[in-house]
Amino acid sequence: MDRTLIICKPDAVQRGLVGEILGRFERKGLTLAAAELRVLDEEILADHYAEHQGKPFYPDLVAFMSRGPVLAAVVGGVPDTWRVVREMMGTTDPLAAAPGTIRGDLGWQFTENLIHGSDSAESAEREIAIFFPGLSRG
Repeated sequence: MDRTLIICKPDAVQRGLVGEILGRFERKGLTLAAAELRVLDEEILADHYAEHQGKPFYPDLVAFMSRGPVLAAVVGGVPDTWRVVREMMGTTDPLAAAPGTIRGDLGWQFTENLIHGSDSAESAEREIAIFFPGLSRG
């Protein structure tokens, strides 16, 4: 079964949008394989955002992603799940995201854009192993 990682970021949790976001995925035919509400620490964020370490925005990204709880989840059930999730999320900038997408309908800030979704099948495998090692295929 194809599956991918999603993270409802701290702004989504704080604004009470987790149910709306998960509901959209469920109505699309995706199912939850795992979910956990937790506060992310610097170690897991360093693994998850390894490619961004050393970039000027990295400290702000870590501060944002660790400021409150997130809902990390694994969803799956349709071919190319990661691609379906990315299309449903909309572009990174909510002000440019299409209506009908999560960010287009619910977001308003570039730096706090509600949701993360793996950007490829390979990224999904790597990220699921970071957040849910018991589900790892490796």
